[in-house]
Amino acid sequence: MSLQSSMTGLAALTGLTLAAAAPALALDEVSYGTNWLAQAEHGGFYQAVADGTYEKYGLDVTIVQGGPQAANRALLIAGKVDFYMGSPQGEFDAVVEDIPLIDVAAIFQKDPQILMAHPDQGIEEFADLAKLPTIFMGKDGFLSYFQWMKANFDGFSDEQYKPYTFNPAPFIADPQSAQQGYLTSEPYSVEKEAGWTPKVFLLADSGYSPYSTMITAQQKMVDENPDLVQRFVDASIEGWYNYLYGDNTAANDLIKKDNPEMTDEQIAFSIDKMKEYGIVVSGEAEEGGIGCMTDEHFKTFFDDMVDIGLYEADLDYTKAYTTQFVCKGVGKDLMK
Repeated sequence: MSLQSSMTGLAALTGLTLAAAAPALALDEVSYGTNWLAQAEHGGFYQAVADGTYEKYGLDVTIVQGGPQAANRALLIAGKVDFYMGSPQGEFDAVVEDIPLIDVAAIFQKDPQILMAHPDQGIEEFADLAKLPTIFMGKDGFLSYFQWMKANFDGFSDEQYKPYTFNPAPFIADPQSAQQGYLTSEPYSVEKEAGWTPKVFLLADSGYSPYSTMITAQQKMVDENPDLVQRFVDASIEGWYNYLYGDNTAANDLIKKDNPEMTDEQIAFSIDKMKEYGIVVSGEAEEGGIGCMTDEHFKTFFDDMVDIGLYEADLDYTKAYTTQFVCKGVGKDLMK
């Protein structure tokens, strides 16, 4: 072997050794605060952690679990978490309060808010709920979607309102009542406790139009680090496709680790209902992909909230969201 060949081989070997010894590029550390205890409704985010999707996008993501004692929205405002599972109405409120929060993606095309009724009371359509003397709901619901119901359907009145204390027993005991709930949760609980399946009415399918399960950031993050925002949005979208249409076992294990009271049966019920009702994939997401948001959709919801007196018509609601990171068809090829 010639000296030149030996030197060339040595140089190549040295290069490989140095490459192997070089540290991997550091991942960007990112935190995402959810709005409640870990559940299937957060599954795509856990999926992207579990299957390495976030890492593929150069991210090291920590999911900060919400819950009764959590204050994750406040942590976002304070800069203690990078993203939060917000809501359009929450970000409209932020505009009113001059707090610079902004929605960058809408994972749920439909808000899973429902009303339930007993199955044997002749309540067949959403409008029939107006016949019932009692509707159990929380104060926030009474001030928002119930006012929308009164404005858009005949027969609903404030006299129907009774406070919902997150205990289904009063509803189960009173056949002439309805109760608020989440499509993916309360119907399952009622069926387990009462032994019968409630009638379920999704407000979104009757015209109540907010997006839900948002990715919300500070305006400063969007302005100063749009690449990181885009990577987090894209990876989260892929996580949701993989969670709904792929192997979600590892994600569910993480969910149960964070929330030991969660069961496989409840998770399966939630996933089934998200698919059946098009909570994640419907509307604009069918063409633009999961997370898609449009100006027209936001305007419709804002106008509805103006009509019931929640906001002044001159509020610049467009400060509450940006469509620059979504509707690009990311991850659609993962849908099986």
